[in-house]
Amino acid sequence: MREPKLIDYGLLTLLAVIWASAFFNIKIATYSFGPVTIAFLRVFFGALPVLLICYINKIKIEAFSKDWYWFALIGFINLVAPFFLIAYGVKSVQSNLAAILMSSTTLSSTVLGHFYTKNEKFNFTRTIGVLIGFSGIVYLFSDNFLINENNFGSALLILLGSTCYVIGGVLTLKISKKKNENVTGSILIWATIILIPLVCFIEQPWKIIPRLDSTISVIYLGLVSTGIAWLLRFRILTTNGLIFQSQVSYLIPIFGVILSYIFLKELITIKVLVALVAVIIGIYFVKKAGLTKS
Repeated sequence: MREPKLIDYGLLTLLAVIWASAFFNIKIATYSFGPVTIAFLRVFFGALPVLLICYINKIKIEAFSKDWYWFALIGFINLVAPFFLIAYGVKSVQSNLAAILMSSTTLSSTVLGHFYTKNEKFNFTRTIGVLIGFSGIVYLFSDNFLINENNFGSALLILLGSTCYVIGGVLTLKISKKKNENVTGSILIWATIILIPLVCFIEQPWKIIPRLDSTISVIYLGLVSTGIAWLLRFRILTTNGLIFQSQVSYLIPIFGVILSYIFLKELITIKVLVALVAVIIGIYFVKKAGLTKS
């Protein structure tokens, strides 16, 4: 691993912008497409650049090997379920709320890590971080302007989607010795297989005439926010390491709020800003605890 250079910080910021841009693009995609269709198109288009890289680098895809059930399970929990839940939830809430709610994955993974790993136990700093971060999430739910009785359930579904990411990450440890490209390509293949019958029977998207902006957004979500973002993340990981790459967690909710305002003119209330600051501080303490330990 090398010391981060200016280009490395630039790539980290780019990755944060790409992931943050997913939220307002999901909102635009819901103007024409249902949540199952959005999930399907995300994994389908997301698989294309990953599988292309695997083909070019002659990396074997083990989607149908003896470990196929792990790829299928992780594909469902880490891709199918959260992509569906987030798209369903964002239809009824502002995308900037989704960006903040999804940033809770760092906090949730800390809680699960305490119970399911040997080296990620709670200490004082980590506990303070989790408490502050989740306090910000709870405070966000008190914003009656943006979260009310009509969309309260949708906000909870987004939180559930973030939890699916965390559980999927824990399950991925079961196949952590395999190449990242192989794992990602394999779970994308299985996610696509799982979603094909669901999208055909539930939503039948070929019967609709989508808006141009929705079509562009859903293709962007797949190719850029899913496929290219993963490749960029892998490049940062191999060049600068996990600790450097994990700093993207601070930037995603910030860019998510800014981009939703620029492109969708979404309301930014005082409670949104307070919750955003609390979540970022919480993530900071959690990351600091891990850095101190290492």
